[in-house]
Amino acid sequence: MSRRSQRGVTLVEAMVAITILSIVSALVWGGYDQTMKNKQRIEGNVDRNYQIFAALDRMQRELHMAFVSIHMNPSPSLQTVQTCFIGKDRGERDRIDFTSFSHQRLITDAHESDQNELSYFITAHPDDSRIKVLARREQNRIDDKPQEGGRVQILVEDVEGLDLEYLDPTTNQWVRNWDTTSAAGQPNRLPSQVKIVLTVPHPRRRGAELTFGTRANIPITHALNHALYISR
Repeated sequence: MSRRSQRGVTLVEAMVAITILSIVSALVWGGYDQTMKNKQRIEGNVDRNYQIFAALDRMQRELHMAFVSIHMNPSPSLQTVQTCFIGKDRGERDRIDFTSFSHQRLITDAHESDQNELSYFITAHPDDSRIKVLARREQNRIDDKPQEGGRVQILVEDVEGLDLEYLDPTTNQWVRNWDTTSAAGQPNRLPSQVKIVLTVPHPRRRGAELTFGTRANIPITHALNHALYISR
């Protein structure tokens, strides 16, 4: 047996082997780390898109059940219920207030009906005024101030704008404002469709935006002429 075959690994050979092993380990770890980052980014985008689509679907369903009523108590002191459908053009941050048949009772035998007041609008985040959110207001009983009261919840965080348009069934034209409470607006009638466009910041391109949209059909386009059920 030769003397060369009997000698061990030299220090230089060991250092070369360790260097190669370090390089391979760094490459493997880098690939794994990038894979995990991509996984987290994709999962974040999926969760974000789900939140946006769920909010738009909810708006669509609740607008589908919008209504107004011309029934009023003949006594002014007893006129405690006022229905409405008011959409205001506010540039990129529109607001809509309306009455609907979409309320869901969460407590058995609760003294509530399916009627409610709803609002959708853009507002500042309660914890950071620099961040804008899509908010939903609901009051489970209609009163004489259908644009106020109730509980406000955040549907989508970090949004840029909400754009709404209304299809007038009498003219077949899209309009930017709708008001059933004003003689100069559209008294006692509703649009046949509402176009909803939500704008959010692009997750990877600074300064860019993404838009998501849908349309809500409203089957009850004329005011109802019957008394509203009020639970006591």
